[in-house]
Amino acid sequence: MAPNDTMDAESLQKEGPRRGRCLDCCLVISVIVLFTGMATLAVLGVLVVQDLEHKLMPSSLPEFMMEKVTGDAPDNIIKMKNFAYLEATLSELKNHTMPLEYVSFLSRTSVGSNFEFHPVHHSLTVKQDGIYFMYVELNVTCLYRCRPGLFTVQVSDKLSCEVKLPNSSDSHNVQKKCWTVKPVSKDTHLLTDMFLPHGPLHHWKLELRGSGVGLFLVEKTRPTQTV
Repeated sequence: MAPNDTMDAESLQKEGPRRGRCLDCCLVISVIVLFTGMATLAVLGVLVVQDLEHKLMPSSLPEFMMEKVTGDAPDNIIKMKNFAYLEATLSELKNHTMPLEYVSFLSRTSVGSNFEFHPVHHSLTVKQDGIYFMYVELNVTCLYRCRPGLFTVQVSDKLSCEVKLPNSSDSHNVQKKCWTVKPVSKDTHLLTDMFLPHGPLHHWKLELRGSGVGLFLVEKTRPTQTV
């Protein structure tokens, strides 16, 4: 009986490591599948967040202003009512009042409650006296054989942004960002006009994504009283 006992003991010793290796392989595969799934969800989440951030808070916002809008403070909703962004809706470069439109996301828009947007006139009315951070971002592309040129985008009498376009024989992209901090009175109507002082700019196109106007209330002020 001793030899048989020895054989059984050896066979058990041989089967043990095999089972251990199978369990280890299954465990490793399960962990890999789990982490792959989590990584995929994380990437999708980042892409969605980046898309919303681009629509609501364009990259032209300086870092100190971006913190005001996207900070973790509990009054984020209050901050958003003091923020407005309008995106260009026409690619043609010409002398005109630029057609603009707010950006929609979920159940909100990119125009806070302290502003009123007039889609017919493409104007924005400010409802609160205060100091405002105002910015313009422009994204222009040469389609083919573009000559040098110049155009200016002006937001009422508050901000002027001049763009110089180079000579280009092939596809070329020009981006310009301008900003200022100015006092704006309640009920002020802001219009965004484009001027081409030296005539038409053939083959240049305004990219709608990345071209727009925005402003943010930095500090409230008391309305000026007339005597």
